[in-house]
Amino acid sequence: MNNLQRLQRRLADLGLQAYLATDLADVRWLTGFTGSAGTVLVAADRACFFTDGRYTIQANEQVGELLPVRITTHDAPLAAQLATLTREWGLESIAFNGDVVTVNTHRQWCEKLEGVELRPVDDPCAALRMVKSPKEIAKIQEACRLTDAAFRHVLRLVQPGVAELDIHLELEFFLKRQGAGLAFEPIVVSGPRSALPHGKASERKLEVGDFVTMDFGARHDGYCADLTRTVVVGRADERQREIYEAVLAAQRAAIQALRAGAIGKDVDAAARSSLAEKGLERYFTHGLGHGLGAVVHDHGRLNQTSELRVEAAQVWTIEPGVYIEGFGGVRIEDDVLVTAEGPVILTESPKELLVLP
Repeated sequence: MNNLQRLQRRLADLGLQAYLATDLADVRWLTGFTGSAGTVLVAADRACFFTDGRYTIQANEQVGELLPVRITTHDAPLAAQLATLTREWGLESIAFNGDVVTVNTHRQWCEKLEGVELRPVDDPCAALRMVKSPKEIAKIQEACRLTDAAFRHVLRLVQPGVAELDIHLELEFFLKRQGAGLAFEPIVVSGPRSALPHGKASERKLEVGDFVTMDFGARHDGYCADLTRTVVVGRADERQREIYEAVLAAQRAAIQALRAGAIGKDVDAAARSSLAEKGLERYFTHGLGHGLGAVVHDHGRLNQTSELRVEAAQVWTIEPGVYIEGFGGVRIEDDVLVTAEGPVILTESPKELLVLP
């Protein structure tokens, strides 16, 4: 059963007559299309792909064997072609992702699709995309391999006098030179700035005794990796070692809790309880992790309110952190596959505290 058929079965379960997929991650998951403009109308027993004239050749190559391809034009825009197709298919209702479609786009559809119910819903692809196929897992594994290689490569730059931005650029260059893309803009923060969970790389130069946190990931064949490691420049004091070991213990506890059937908030609690033993839980200021796949922050969250039930073949980030203003911060993140036998860590970069050079 391909992804399109899985969605059609999901629509039947949800009582939806048709769904208009506009999110590009969903479009690629459904069709394999890699362009920047694509829409798929999916009904119970048929579907159609739409794009514009820039992608005529590409769409026919990537999608043509799976679905009919229609090209939108100035004289025949998407809304007008949808109106024609809904009449041909006898559709009375079309669902769409209310988190993605703009007000103006919705207005255009309403003008053309008179008499058709346009129904905003939560993305029906979300739950399906969270459970990965063997091919998807293999792509994530390769993205993780490239990310680990980038970490090994960049360690040589961790020395006094090197700017955060130099490390950032080297990570980007290395991954692109390997034929990969960036899953997201790398984070490189040092010294007191390492207390910024999502700080941007700056011209600040590394100094002896600094924490350096690097958060980055490769994107391979449409799938992402996400790795964070914190190292120390020159020498680490006792307080730095204590905090690092506490974060590492919290991460290990959370990974151990990440099993099929677990509830998201309970996995998050495993990390927070571990940090609480060291009096550090108040410095953990974000959720434990997120789903990983076609986008780096894919569907699903592991946080203090998550009621989501973990399933086998899902891939999650596990990334506890401690951030102390004026002192610095530590985050340790791995990508973890849930299997029937337990969690499998896909990223393999070392996690013992590295003091460099």
